[in-house]
Amino acid sequence: MAEKTLDDLFLDTLKDIYYAEKKILKALPKMAKGAQSPELKAAFEKHRDETEVHVERLEQVFDILGKRAVGKVCPAIEGIIEEGAEILDEFKGSVALDAGLVSAAQAVEHYEIARYGTLKRWAEALGMADAAKILGKTLDEESKTDKALTGLADSFANDKAKAA
Repeated sequence: MAEKTLDDLFLDTLKDIYYAEKKILKALPKMAKGAQSPELKAAFEKHRDETEVHVERLEQVFDILGKRAVGKVCPAIEGIIEEGAEILDEFKGSVALDAGLVSAAQAVEHYEIARYGTLKRWAEALGMADAAKILGKTLDEESKTDKALTGLADSFANDKAKAA
């Protein structure tokens, strides 16, 4: 068996985040539908549109590598999305629902930030400047989404959840 290299790790992680983004695309409409506030619903809908672009960018990186865009099952995102589904179910109709959905969405964002940050640095180390630039754009957008979610939590969701 040949020794695994950073190139192999990069491709494996790229497949992981590609799978994750596709799963997130399926979960976001459910979260938007479950959100009680119009602001949170709009944030989920906006992020769904951004996630479609993220998938397209990942496909560009696969093209740079000369590889077919294919995902690899990501147990981490499966678990994070399952936790979000539990919040939707267990807190449906409660004052704490939106705060819970924000927390679930931030768990997704933090996972994505970790993956994109790593992939960007590996692309730089491997001399793939074009891939690093593409991954960096998505990393920036994921960080902005996380900050926007924090703003929603601070501006209304957390206070509403504790007010009752």
